[in-house]
Amino acid sequence: MNIQTAVLPPHAEMVRAMLASDTAYEGVFFTAVKTTGIFCRPTCTARKPKPENVEFFAHADECLSAGYRACLRCKPLDAAAIAPDWVQRLLKAVDADPELRWSDAQLLAEGIEPLKLRRWFKQHFGMTFLAWLRTRRLGVALGGIKQGTSIDHAAFDSGYESLSGFRDAFQKSFHITPGRAAASEPLLFTRLTTPLGPMIAMAERRGLVLLEFLDRPALTREVEELQNRYGYVVAPGQNAHLQQIDNELALYFAGKLSEFSVPLHLPGSEFARQVWAELRQIPYGQTSTYGTIAARLGKPGASRAVGLANGHNRLSIVVPCHRVIGADGSLTGYGGGQPRKAFLLRLENAAVQLTQQLAF
Repeated sequence: MNIQTAVLPPHAEMVRAMLASDTAYEGVFFTAVKTTGIFCRPTCTARKPKPENVEFFAHADECLSAGYRACLRCKPLDAAAIAPDWVQRLLKAVDADPELRWSDAQLLAEGIEPLKLRRWFKQHFGMTFLAWLRTRRLGVALGGIKQGTSIDHAAFDSGYESLSGFRDAFQKSFHITPGRAAASEPLLFTRLTTPLGPMIAMAERRGLVLLEFLDRPALTREVEELQNRYGYVVAPGQNAHLQQIDNELALYFAGKLSEFSVPLHLPGSEFARQVWAELRQIPYGQTSTYGTIAARLGKPGASRAVGLANGHNRLSIVVPCHRVIGADGSLTGYGGGQPRKAFLLRLENAAVQLTQQLAF
Protein backbone atom coordinates (compact mmCIF):
# COMPACT_ATOMS: atom_id res chain seq x y z
CA MET A 1 0.00 0.00 0.00
CA ASN A 2 1.36 3.43 -0.96
CA ILE A 3 0.81 5.62 2.09
CA GLN A 4 1.34 8.81 0.13
CA THR A 5 -2.32 9.57 -0.31
CA ALA A 6 -3.53 10.39 -3.81
CA VAL A 7 -4.87 13.85 -2.96
CA LEU A 8 -3.66 16.22 -5.68
CA PRO A 9 -3.35 20.01 -5.78
CA PRO A 10 -6.02 21.87 -7.81
CA HIS A 11 -5.83 21.24 -11.56
CA ALA A 12 -5.08 24.87 -12.47
CA GLU A 13 -2.27 24.94 -9.91
CA MET A 14 -0.67 21.81 -11.40
CA VAL A 15 -0.91 23.25 -14.93
CA ARG A 16 0.85 26.42 -13.77
CA ALA A 17 3.54 24.43 -11.93
CA MET A 18 4.13 22.20 -14.97
CA LEU A 19 4.47 25.14 -17.37
CA ALA A 20 6.80 26.95 -14.95
CA SER A 21 8.85 23.81 -14.08
CA ASP A 22 8.27 24.73 -10.45
CA THR A 23 10.68 22.68 -8.33
CA ALA A 24 8.46 23.00 -5.26
CA TYR A 25 6.14 20.42 -6.87
CA GLU A 26 8.85 17.79 -7.39
CA GLY A 27 7.35 14.49 -6.23
CA VAL A 28 3.95 16.08 -5.50
CA PHE A 29 2.45 15.04 -8.85
CA PHE A 30 3.38 13.59 -12.24
CA THR A 31 2.31 14.79 -15.69
CA ALA A 32 1.13 12.28 -18.27
CA VAL A 33 0.89 13.38 -21.91
CA LYS A 34 -1.95 11.73 -23.79
CA THR A 35 -0.53 12.43 -27.26
CA THR A 36 2.85 10.79 -26.60
CA GLY A 37 1.99 8.19 -23.94
CA ILE A 38 4.84 9.46 -21.75
CA PHE A 39 4.78 10.65 -18.14
CA CYS A 40 7.22 13.11 -16.58
CA ARG A 41 8.16 15.05 -13.49
CA PRO A 42 6.63 18.55 -13.36
CA THR A 43 10.19 19.90 -13.75
CA CYS A 44 11.00 18.00 -16.95
CA THR A 45 13.08 20.11 -19.35
CA ALA A 46 11.43 18.67 -22.47
CA ARG A 47 9.09 20.87 -24.50
CA LYS A 48 5.93 21.54 -22.51
CA PRO A 49 2.76 19.87 -23.79
CA LYS A 50 -0.53 21.68 -24.24
CA PRO A 51 -2.48 21.59 -20.96
CA GLU A 52 -5.48 19.98 -22.65
CA ASN A 53 -3.26 17.01 -23.59
CA VAL A 54 -2.14 16.34 -20.01
CA GLU A 55 -3.57 14.41 -17.10
CA PHE A 56 -2.08 14.36 -13.62
CA PHE A 57 -1.32 11.52 -11.22
CA ALA A 58 -0.10 11.46 -7.64
CA HIS A 59 2.24 8.49 -8.11
CA ALA A 60 4.44 7.04 -10.83
CA ASP A 61 2.84 3.60 -10.47
CA GLU A 62 -0.57 5.12 -11.30
CA CYS A 63 0.91 6.49 -14.54
CA LEU A 64 2.23 3.03 -15.41
CA SER A 65 -1.14 1.44 -14.61
CA ALA A 66 -2.80 3.92 -16.96
CA GLY A 67 -0.54 2.77 -19.79
CA TYR A 68 2.06 5.55 -19.80
CA ARG A 69 5.80 4.93 -20.08
CA ALA A 70 8.49 6.85 -18.21
CA CYS A 71 10.23 9.82 -19.84
CA LEU A 72 13.84 9.05 -20.71
CA ARG A 73 14.90 12.64 -20.06
CA CYS A 74 13.62 13.33 -16.53
CA LYS A 75 13.43 9.65 -15.43
CA PRO A 76 10.38 9.90 -13.14
CA LEU A 77 10.88 6.37 -11.79
CA ASP A 78 14.17 7.34 -10.17
CA ALA A 79 14.40 8.96 -6.77
CA ALA A 80 13.80 12.67 -7.23
CA ALA A 81 16.85 14.45 -8.62
CA ILE A 82 19.11 11.48 -7.88
CA ALA A 83 22.64 11.83 -9.20
CA PRO A 84 22.86 10.14 -12.63
CA ASP A 85 25.10 7.11 -13.09
CA TRP A 86 27.91 9.09 -14.70
CA VAL A 87 28.03 11.50 -11.72
CA GLN A 88 27.97 8.63 -9.23
CA ARG A 89 30.88 6.94 -11.02
CA LEU A 90 32.86 10.18 -10.90
CA LEU A 91 32.17 10.69 -7.19
CA LYS A 92 33.36 7.15 -6.47
CA ALA A 93 36.53 7.82 -8.46
CA VAL A 94 37.15 10.98 -6.42
CA ASP A 95 36.71 9.02 -3.18
CA ALA A 96 39.13 6.35 -4.43
CA ASP A 97 41.82 8.89 -5.38
CA PRO A 98 41.09 12.25 -3.73
CA GLU A 99 44.44 13.75 -4.78
CA LEU A 100 43.87 13.21 -8.52
CA ARG A 101 43.64 16.49 -10.46
CA TRP A 102 40.80 16.18 -12.96
CA SER A 103 41.28 17.97 -16.28
CA ASP A 104 38.76 18.36 -19.09
CA ALA A 105 40.78 15.82 -21.07
CA GLN A 106 40.51 13.28 -18.25
CA LEU A 107 36.78 13.88 -17.94
CA LEU A 108 36.31 13.37 -21.67
CA ALA A 109 38.35 10.17 -21.46
CA GLU A 110 35.80 8.93 -18.90
CA GLY A 111 32.96 9.81 -21.24
CA ILE A 112 31.93 12.89 -19.26
CA GLU A 113 31.20 16.18 -21.01
CA PRO A 114 32.85 18.94 -18.88
CA LEU A 115 30.17 21.56 -19.61
CA LYS A 116 27.39 19.12 -18.69
CA LEU A 117 29.23 18.26 -15.47
CA ARG A 118 29.67 21.96 -14.68
CA ARG A 119 25.94 22.59 -15.09
CA TRP A 120 24.99 19.62 -12.90
CA PHE A 121 27.29 20.67 -10.04
CA LYS A 122 26.17 24.30 -10.26
CA GLN A 123 22.54 23.20 -10.02
CA HIS A 124 22.98 20.70 -7.20
CA PHE A 125 25.95 22.03 -5.20
CA GLY A 126 25.99 25.71 -6.10
CA MET A 127 29.54 25.44 -7.47
CA THR A 128 31.37 23.88 -10.39
CA PHE A 129 32.93 20.42 -10.17
CA LEU A 130 36.45 21.86 -10.04
CA ALA A 131 35.43 24.31 -7.29
CA TRP A 132 33.79 21.44 -5.37
CA LEU A 133 36.91 19.34 -5.79
CA ARG A 134 39.14 22.17 -4.60
CA THR A 135 36.90 22.88 -1.60
CA ARG A 136 36.83 19.18 -0.78
CA ARG A 137 40.64 19.02 -0.70
CA LEU A 138 40.76 22.15 1.42
CA GLY A 139 38.22 20.57 3.75
CA VAL A 140 40.57 17.64 4.27
CA ALA A 141 43.35 20.15 4.98
CA LEU A 142 41.07 21.90 7.48
CA GLY A 143 40.53 18.61 9.29
CA GLY A 144 44.28 18.10 9.46
CA ILE A 145 44.88 21.59 10.84
CA LYS A 146 42.21 21.00 13.49
CA GLN A 147 44.07 17.84 14.53
CA GLY A 148 47.42 19.62 14.82
CA THR A 149 48.91 19.26 11.33
CA SER A 150 51.12 22.22 10.47
CA ILE A 151 49.89 24.63 7.82
CA ASP A 152 52.95 23.82 5.69
CA HIS A 153 52.20 20.11 5.70
CA ALA A 154 48.47 20.70 5.13
CA ALA A 155 49.29 22.85 2.11
CA PHE A 156 51.61 20.37 0.43
CA ASP A 157 49.40 17.37 1.33
CA SER A 158 46.55 19.17 -0.47
CA GLY A 159 48.62 19.40 -3.65
CA TYR A 160 49.62 23.05 -3.40
CA GLU A 161 53.17 23.83 -4.47
CA SER A 162 53.32 27.15 -2.63
CA LEU A 163 52.21 28.11 0.85
CA SER A 164 50.90 31.47 -0.38
CA GLY A 165 48.72 29.75 -2.98
CA PHE A 166 47.29 27.47 -0.31
CA ARG A 167 46.58 30.38 2.04
CA ASP A 168 44.85 32.37 -0.70
CA ALA A 169 42.70 29.42 -1.81
CA PHE A 170 41.85 28.50 1.78
CA GLN A 171 40.74 32.03 2.66
CA LYS A 172 38.77 32.39 -0.58
CA SER A 173 36.87 29.14 0.08
CA PHE A 174 36.34 29.41 3.84
CA HIS A 175 36.51 33.19 4.45
CA ILE A 176 39.09 32.61 7.18
CA THR A 177 42.85 32.20 7.32
CA PRO A 178 44.37 28.74 7.93
CA GLY A 179 45.80 29.97 11.23
CA ARG A 180 42.42 31.07 12.56
CA ALA A 181 40.74 27.94 11.19
CA ALA A 182 42.40 25.87 13.91
CA ALA A 183 39.99 27.44 16.41
CA SER A 184 36.88 27.25 14.17
CA GLU A 185 34.26 24.52 13.89
CA PRO A 186 34.12 22.60 10.58
CA LEU A 187 30.60 22.24 9.16
CA LEU A 188 30.49 19.40 6.64
CA PHE A 189 27.80 19.28 3.98
CA THR A 190 26.42 16.74 1.56
CA ARG A 191 23.57 16.52 -0.90
CA LEU A 192 20.68 14.12 -0.21
CA THR A 193 17.95 12.84 -2.51
CA THR A 194 14.31 12.70 -1.42
CA PRO A 195 10.96 12.16 -3.17
CA LEU A 196 10.43 15.94 -2.94
CA GLY A 197 13.70 16.91 -4.56
CA PRO A 198 17.34 17.32 -3.51
CA MET A 199 18.21 18.58 -0.05
CA ILE A 200 21.43 19.79 1.53
CA ALA A 201 22.45 18.57 4.98
CA MET A 202 25.12 20.17 7.16
CA ALA A 203 26.52 18.75 10.39
CA GLU A 204 29.34 19.39 12.83
CA ARG A 205 30.70 17.11 15.56
CA ARG A 206 27.78 17.92 17.93
CA GLY A 207 24.99 17.18 15.49
CA LEU A 208 22.94 18.15 12.44
CA VAL A 209 22.86 21.93 11.94
CA LEU A 210 21.00 22.42 8.66
CA LEU A 211 18.65 20.41 6.44
CA GLU A 212 17.00 22.33 3.62
CA PHE A 213 15.65 21.87 0.11
CA LEU A 214 18.23 23.11 -2.37
CA ASP A 215 15.77 25.51 -4.01
CA ARG A 216 14.83 27.24 -0.72
CA PRO A 217 15.26 30.99 -1.39
CA ALA A 218 16.71 31.65 2.08
CA LEU A 219 19.36 28.91 1.88
CA THR A 220 22.21 31.24 0.88
CA ARG A 221 21.37 33.63 3.72
CA GLU A 222 21.24 30.76 6.21
CA VAL A 223 24.66 29.43 5.19
CA GLU A 224 26.18 32.93 5.30
CA GLU A 225 24.78 33.41 8.79
CA LEU A 226 26.33 30.15 9.95
CA GLN A 227 29.68 31.28 8.55
CA ASN A 228 29.66 34.93 9.59
CA ARG A 229 27.74 34.88 12.86
CA TYR A 230 28.61 31.47 14.25
CA GLY A 231 32.10 31.07 12.81
CA TYR A 232 31.60 27.83 10.90
CA VAL A 233 33.95 26.76 8.13
CA VAL A 234 31.79 25.02 5.52
CA ALA A 235 33.26 22.20 3.42
CA PRO A 236 32.04 19.13 1.51
CA GLY A 237 32.35 15.91 3.48
CA GLN A 238 30.68 13.14 5.45
CA ASN A 239 30.29 12.26 9.11
CA ALA A 240 28.10 9.97 11.20
CA HIS A 241 25.33 12.57 11.60
CA LEU A 242 25.02 13.09 7.83
CA GLN A 243 24.89 9.35 7.23
CA GLN A 244 22.25 8.98 9.95
CA ILE A 245 19.95 11.69 8.59
CA ASP A 246 20.20 10.18 5.10
CA ASN A 247 19.01 6.82 6.47
CA GLU A 248 16.31 8.34 8.67
CA LEU A 249 14.90 10.48 5.84
CA ALA A 250 14.50 7.37 3.68
CA LEU A 251 12.52 5.69 6.46
CA TYR A 252 10.45 8.83 7.06
CA PHE A 253 9.38 9.12 3.42
CA ALA A 254 8.56 5.41 3.41
CA GLY A 255 6.16 6.03 6.31
CA LYS A 256 8.27 3.91 8.67
CA LEU A 257 9.73 6.63 10.91
CA SER A 258 7.74 9.11 12.98
CA GLU A 259 10.51 10.52 15.18
CA PHE A 260 14.07 11.42 14.25
CA SER A 261 16.90 10.46 16.58
CA VAL A 262 19.82 12.14 14.80
CA PRO A 263 21.65 14.49 17.22
CA LEU A 264 20.94 18.17 16.56
CA HIS A 265 22.83 21.38 17.20
CA LEU A 266 20.71 24.53 16.84
CA PRO A 267 22.59 27.85 16.91
CA GLY A 268 20.19 30.72 17.53
CA SER A 269 18.68 33.08 20.07
CA GLU A 270 17.22 31.76 23.31
CA PHE A 271 13.68 32.53 22.13
CA ALA A 272 14.22 30.87 18.76
CA ARG A 273 15.54 27.72 20.44
CA GLN A 274 12.46 27.68 22.70
CA VAL A 275 10.20 27.87 19.64
CA TRP A 276 12.14 25.12 17.85
CA ALA A 277 11.87 22.93 20.95
CA GLU A 278 8.09 23.42 20.91
CA LEU A 279 7.97 22.49 17.23
CA ARG A 280 9.58 19.16 18.10
CA GLN A 281 6.80 18.55 20.63
CA ILE A 282 4.06 18.62 17.95
CA PRO A 283 3.10 14.95 17.51
CA TYR A 284 3.63 13.22 14.18
CA GLY A 285 0.47 13.47 12.10
CA GLN A 286 -0.89 16.44 14.03
CA THR A 287 -0.71 20.22 13.63
CA SER A 288 -0.50 23.32 15.80
CA THR A 289 -0.69 27.10 15.36
CA TYR A 290 1.56 30.07 16.11
CA GLY A 291 -0.88 31.18 18.80
CA THR A 292 -0.85 27.80 20.52
CA ILE A 293 2.94 27.72 20.57
CA ALA A 294 3.09 31.28 21.93
CA ALA A 295 0.67 30.33 24.71
CA ARG A 296 2.72 27.23 25.58
CA LEU A 297 5.75 29.50 25.95
CA GLY A 298 3.81 31.74 28.32
CA LYS A 299 3.75 34.58 25.79
CA PRO A 300 0.23 34.59 24.33
CA GLY A 301 0.81 37.85 22.49
CA ALA A 302 3.93 36.66 20.70
CA SER A 303 2.34 34.84 17.75
CA ARG A 304 4.18 37.01 15.24
CA ALA A 305 7.54 36.44 16.95
CA VAL A 306 6.82 32.71 16.97
CA GLY A 307 6.09 32.85 13.25
CA LEU A 308 9.38 34.63 12.62
CA ALA A 309 11.35 32.05 14.62
CA ASN A 310 9.46 29.30 12.82
CA GLY A 311 10.59 30.77 9.50
CA HIS A 312 14.21 30.83 10.68
CA ASN A 313 14.22 27.10 11.42
CA ARG A 314 17.14 25.57 9.48
CA LEU A 315 16.15 21.93 9.99
CA SER A 316 13.29 21.19 7.62
CA ILE A 317 11.21 18.08 8.45
CA VAL A 318 13.36 17.12 11.47
CA VAL A 319 12.23 20.22 13.39
CA PRO A 320 8.71 19.98 11.95
CA CYS A 321 7.74 23.56 11.12
CA HIS A 322 5.51 22.06 8.40
CA ARG A 323 3.12 21.01 11.20
CA VAL A 324 2.32 24.66 12.02
CA ILE A 325 -0.78 25.98 10.23
CA GLY A 326 -2.84 29.15 10.39
CA ALA A 327 -5.52 29.65 13.02
CA ASP A 328 -8.10 29.32 10.22
CA GLY A 329 -6.66 25.98 9.11
CA SER A 330 -4.75 27.38 6.11
CA LEU A 331 -1.30 26.03 5.35
CA THR A 332 0.42 29.46 5.69
CA GLY A 333 4.02 29.88 4.56
CA TYR A 334 6.71 27.22 4.32
CA GLY A 335 10.31 27.74 3.21
CA GLY A 336 10.26 24.64 1.01
CA GLY A 337 7.01 25.70 -0.66
CA GLN A 338 3.39 25.01 0.28
CA PRO A 339 3.06 22.02 -2.09
CA ARG A 340 5.80 20.23 -0.14
CA LYS A 341 4.17 21.22 3.15
CA ALA A 342 0.86 19.72 2.00
CA PHE A 343 2.66 16.57 0.85
CA LEU A 344 4.40 16.11 4.22
CA LEU A 345 1.14 16.54 6.14
CA ARG A 346 -0.63 14.06 3.85
CA LEU A 347 2.24 11.60 4.25
CA GLU A 348 2.08 11.75 8.04
CA ASN A 349 -1.73 11.59 8.19
CA ALA A 350 -1.78 8.56 5.89
CA ALA A 351 0.87 6.77 7.98
CA VAL A 352 -1.09 7.43 11.19
CA GLN A 353 -4.32 6.16 9.62
CA LEU A 354 -2.59 3.03 8.35
CA THR A 355 -1.12 2.35 11.79
CA GLN A 356 -4.55 2.76 13.39
CA GLN A 357 -6.11 0.34 10.87
CA LEU A 358 -3.46 -2.27 11.56
CA ALA A 359 -4.08 -1.94 15.28
CA PHE A 360 -7.59 -3.37 14.92
